[in-house]
Amino acid sequence: MHYKNILVQNSDQICYLTINRPKYLNSLNNETINELSSCIKEIIQNKEIKCVILTGAEKKAFVAGADIKEFSDFNKIQAKDLSKNGHEKLFNLIENSTIPFIAAVNGFALGGGLELAMSCHIRIASDNAKMGLPEVSLGVIPGYGGTQRLPQIVGKGLALEMITTAKMINAEKALSIGLVNQVCDQEDLIANCVEMANKIKCNSSTAITNEIKSVNACYQDGVDGMESEINFFSDCFETKDFVEGTKAFIEKEKTPCENLMVSQIMLSLINLDSFSFLFCGAADSIILKVISTLFSLNAIDKYAGEP
Repeated sequence: MHYKNILVQNSDQICYLTINRPKYLNSLNNETINELSSCIKEIIQNKEIKCVILTGAEKKAFVAGADIKEFSDFNKIQAKDLSKNGHEKLFNLIENSTIPFIAAVNGFALGGGLELAMSCHIRIASDNAKMGLPEVSLGVIPGYGGTQRLPQIVGKGLALEMITTAKMINAEKALSIGLVNQVCDQEDLIANCVEMANKIKCNSSTAITNEIKSVNACYQDGVDGMESEINFFSDCFETKDFVEGTKAFIEKEKTPCENLMVSQIMLSLINLDSFSFLFCGAADSIILKVISTLFSLNAIDKYAGEP
């Protein structure tokens, strides 16, 4: 399907979804929200897609906010419809999607732009990113979930500070308060998101679906989060993914994800000073033998002395 304001590309089980209005700093007008909604509904139905990377075109902005010109003369009833439609069509749709969304926050993410990033499951920011909810400077409050999701992510005190002062924060500050998961050079932003997506897509889609539902249950009024976890946990049993995953673990058959974990462990070992810790006593020997058992790394055994 052809879209006017967004770009869509599917590759290797990852969907790259780009808001393509760079002339307007990728601001969210009604047409763009409708296109995103339609596109995301199609993505959710596509069983081949395991992860979505959402970003803004070019380097200046992820999304610089909503298109204020569209609603500057709205009355109260129109404003209520505007907010409600945004929640239902886009922001809640992303948050409740059982396909993980990674926000690649490049440049400005302000107002509705930060609200869009917060509706995603993971946020990775470029080092030039600027984030904030400046709505009170315009005589209004965030209307696309900002007053709800920001406290959930960073806590009530910091959320109130950001909203009431209308200040922007940089990427490093966002990382320090937990608003984003990672910060990287802008040139590496998409590559880092792809790396994260590749780790996600190695795992069970069924388990990830239930994990997202269980975590979201924590923030739903009238829902017992612990009871939801019990139910979603038990729902995983007898599924094909669980049967195959547990069988592979018991039989020590390494999946691609396990091979990746093995490589990361070996790289960590290599980076330690002269392997000196490998010879420093019984505890280290036991740790190495546990790692060796879990991942069938018989080669590690030769570095471990007997206790």
